[in-house]
Amino acid sequence: MKKILFTLLMLSGATLFAQSIKVRGFIKDSIGEPLEFANVIATIQADGAIESYGITNSEGRYQLDLPKNNTYVLKASFLGYETKEQVVTISEDAENIQQDFTLNSLADELEGVELIYEMPVTVKGDTIIYNADSFTTGDERKLGDVMKKLPGVEVNDDGEIEVEGKAVSKVMVEGKDFFDGDSKLATKNIPADAVDKVEVLRNYNEVDQMRGLGNDQDNIAINIKLKEGKKNFWFGEVTAGAGIADEDGKYLVHPKLFYYNPKYSINLITDFNNIGEVPFTFRDYFNFTGGFRNFNRGGGTNFNISDTDLGFAVAQNNRANDIDTKFLAGNFSWAATSKLDLSGFAILSDNKTNIITNSIRQFIVSGTTENTSAENDQRSQLGMLKLSSTYKPNSNFQLDYDILGKMSKQTEDDTTISIVENNTNNISETLENQPFSINQNANIYYTANDNNIFAAQVQHLYQDEDPFYRAVQDSIPFRGIFTTFDPANPQNEVFDPLTQANRYNINQDKNVKTNKLDAKVDYYYVINNKSNINVTMGSTLSDQRFKSGIFQILDNGSENNFTDDEFNNDVLFYFTDAFLGLHYKAKAGKFIFTPGLTLHNYNVKNEQLGTTLSQNDWMVLPDVNIILELKKSENLRFNYAISSEYTDVNNYAEAYVFNNYNALFRGNRLLENALSHTYNLTYFSFNMFNYTNISGSLNYSRRLNGFKNNTDIAQISQVSSLFNMDSNFPDETFSAFGRFSKRVKKLQFNLNANATLSKSNTIVNDEIRESKSLTQSYLGSVRSNFREWPNLELGYRLSVNDYDNGGLQQTFFTHRPYANLDMRFLKDFTLTADWDYYNYNNDAKTVENKYSFVNANLYYQKGESPWEFQVQATNILDTGFINNDSFNEQFNTTSQYFVLPRIVMFIVKYEL
Repeated sequence: MKKILFTLLMLSGATLFAQSIKVRGFIKDSIGEPLEFANVIATIQADGAIESYGITNSEGRYQLDLPKNNTYVLKASFLGYETKEQVVTISEDAENIQQDFTLNSLADELEGVELIYEMPVTVKGDTIIYNADSFTTGDERKLGDVMKKLPGVEVNDDGEIEVEGKAVSKVMVEGKDFFDGDSKLATKNIPADAVDKVEVLRNYNEVDQMRGLGNDQDNIAINIKLKEGKKNFWFGEVTAGAGIADEDGKYLVHPKLFYYNPKYSINLITDFNNIGEVPFTFRDYFNFTGGFRNFNRGGGTNFNISDTDLGFAVAQNNRANDIDTKFLAGNFSWAATSKLDLSGFAILSDNKTNIITNSIRQFIVSGTTENTSAENDQRSQLGMLKLSSTYKPNSNFQLDYDILGKMSKQTEDDTTISIVENNTNNISETLENQPFSINQNANIYYTANDNNIFAAQVQHLYQDEDPFYRAVQDSIPFRGIFTTFDPANPQNEVFDPLTQANRYNINQDKNVKTNKLDAKVDYYYVINNKSNINVTMGSTLSDQRFKSGIFQILDNGSENNFTDDEFNNDVLFYFTDAFLGLHYKAKAGKFIFTPGLTLHNYNVKNEQLGTTLSQNDWMVLPDVNIILELKKSENLRFNYAISSEYTDVNNYAEAYVFNNYNALFRGNRLLENALSHTYNLTYFSFNMFNYTNISGSLNYSRRLNGFKNNTDIAQISQVSSLFNMDSNFPDETFSAFGRFSKRVKKLQFNLNANATLSKSNTIVNDEIRESKSLTQSYLGSVRSNFREWPNLELGYRLSVNDYDNGGLQQTFFTHRPYANLDMRFLKDFTLTADWDYYNYNNDAKTVENKYSFVNANLYYQKGESPWEFQVQATNILDTGFINNDSFNEQFNTTSQYFVLPRIVMFIVKYEL
């Protein structure tokens, strides 16, 4: 199959190259100056169909590939200039053609705007506008399918959009936020046939007054323009299906409804299925910010409130033994008046997941190997509600207010069999958590005049978490802590506070409450159009209450409370950061310099065990950003910063808490801050002249006085406490990333490479140990984009993970060739298929597994009928499991995850 697909692709490519010629030339203005980003479009004279297009480079040069034996109309245009046409006839024996254009300036630019907007690609300043129909073949179903075909745009495996190698921070439809800009929900739900234009907004800032004042180079937004038939009308689709897997019934119900007009918009998305399609995962819930950004980004402080997830099991790439999903989401926006905009969204999700895992865990110091077989039944019930308002009475003033509420209930019941040195331990675990949080944010932007601009932000977080943990096992847990144990005289073991039992039922209650207030004011003095000064003043105030306790349920059902202080936490923790920052931004030639300094006063206080400890630190933290604009679409960027890292109450609480059945942890009230030096060098080039996109980055970080675990390991039992590692033993990370893509006629070539080398130090059994890891991933692919012929994508992924813990060295390889097919036949039928092959092994050949996943879809839609019928088959080869490996400073783990079996579905979709 691989050879056939490869041969077909090469033959079609060879035929394509052999039957066309190149049309080259220059586009200049009336005085001979080259026009960069001018457009040239070639249409077939007979029917007006677009055959090819080009955009000029900095020299005003363009290039087109045109098939022979046809007559074309070449149109050259540029914003604010007249459009000129030239008819070109290309015969069978024609050679490459030189065709230049001279464009005269227009007094009225409106006509130029209209003509340019019809181009496949238009570049207007920091905005790239793609005409979707110029890149699609008609077989696309969702926005994600469209985005993958746009030059310079990618959709990663999680469904998130990336442009120039950076994640898109916001997705809008007709200028209105789609679920606060979440790109994953957009790519998987917006119908492809509704998309007219895709606007990529680089250097994006949603506040007009703030544009160009700071460094927005990493901010990228996307705005989807709808086709005329989708505006002022309800549109969407209703999808339903039923099928079978083994002897179990499967179902899918997936209605979606959208409405957009200039006044308001409504998006409704639902998804109910048990076929493994998870629209909103537990991890998405914690990562979903609802538009709330990191406070005082770039100010030098790294202080984050941690979420207590209790180590819930997570499906690998949404693959598990069984998954049942229910999802409801609604989003609205309303222009209440010409000055006031209101918007919001609500998300409800209920996922039930069954995960079966076999793992081999190798402990470095003890040399012990633990084999486990585990089954996890997990349920995640998630809810989010956000309301937003923007009040803008004039161009000089804007007030934003947002409130986001998040609530969830997570439960997990685990059954694990652990085998260590022929000793079997049957373990049952229960995990429960019902976190709740409210996040409020207010922003004010005021422009006093052209030279004086003010911005203020206030953000408040209230969070309440109450995780519960239970572990019931045969073996005596944590000898020497829960009991008094002398290995030389094991028969004299004293059970205190633990009570001897047939099975040991250990429980832990925990509650963490957080109030965090952030406030700052920015003042910008605009010196001229090339430089400005920014003064920032603000503060972060946080207080947390942490309570936990451990108790045992005895065989007769009574409770044994561990009353000693070392098993009960009651901690008050306060963190304050008052800061004053100064930054200067200046443009000199092709360079933009933004150096800065921030003065911080940190106060940290914790109250526990009847005493209070305080710390007070003053620090000056520098940062610098340098941009070299080589061309309009080519730049080199350098960033350097020192950041001060503080941790929250979870790591200051000194009494023991459970991480899992064989891991205890205690914090350290004497912790000090860590310091991190980060360096970043990024290169980007987007060349529309030859359809080449190149990006790459080099990153280095050095962390001093870092938070590290001091771990005692006896066989597989781990007891850890936190401390600051001496600065003579820093953590270091070096990473390199490169991406190259080039479009040649109807073929898209892609090469990606990513490598990360990390070195860290920790203490295990009173010995400083250095751990190293080198992870590498490589991708090469070629994809066709024909309108009439079948389309193929062939690719090869290679990942190499090299782990060296100072006592155990292992290297794991995953070779992953893949192929995707998209073919229309008999006019109304479409076949899509994808094949992924995995060859997973290690250097010692003690682990080896080969498996494949094949999925296929057959669609039938009669002409323009709203009805579509689909036969869907997933995991056609009925592959039983996948592999994964992981690494930390104590052990290496190789795991095997069981996945859903072969599923065959019959699905009906009706387009509204």
